[in-house]
Amino acid sequence: MNAKTLTTIDCHINGIHRQLTLSPAMSLAEVLRAEGLLSVKLGCQVGECGACTVLVDDTAIDSCLYLAIWAQNKTIRTVEGELANGVASKIQQAYANTGAVQCGFCTPGLIMATTAFLAKPRTKPLTIKQIRHGLAGNLCRCTGYQMIVDAIQHCE
Repeated sequence: MNAKTLTTIDCHINGIHRQLTLSPAMSLAEVLRAEGLLSVKLGCQVGECGACTVLVDDTAIDSCLYLAIWAQNKTIRTVEGELANGVASKIQQAYANTGAVQCGFCTPGLIMATTAFLAKPRTKPLTIKQIRHGLAGNLCRCTGYQMIVDAIQHCE
């Protein structure tokens, strides 16, 4: 397939059905930003920083490494979709309450990674080590990791 050939996909983004015409070479991050979802950051663009983390069918992925055409018939969630009637999600509110939002560049990706992480079944409260391991793919250049851990502990 020629990368200049456009294709159309159907997907749901933040609960809304979308039909998108795109180049098969475009990453999901590029497409989401072109759709105005600017919480999806283009940080390292090689899957190292996690600033582009979104949920695809409830799984956290680095959208800079995920081709948009793979989103055919998928459900995509970005941090914009976590607001319900203008009210922050429990996780967003915990980040705000604990000061886990510093410069804010990494925050949307961390919130989406946290959302997927906390959705996993478990029988015991998470330890600090488990939380740090669970978010290992998301970097914060402000080094506010302890406040991020605090936010996650407040969500439990």
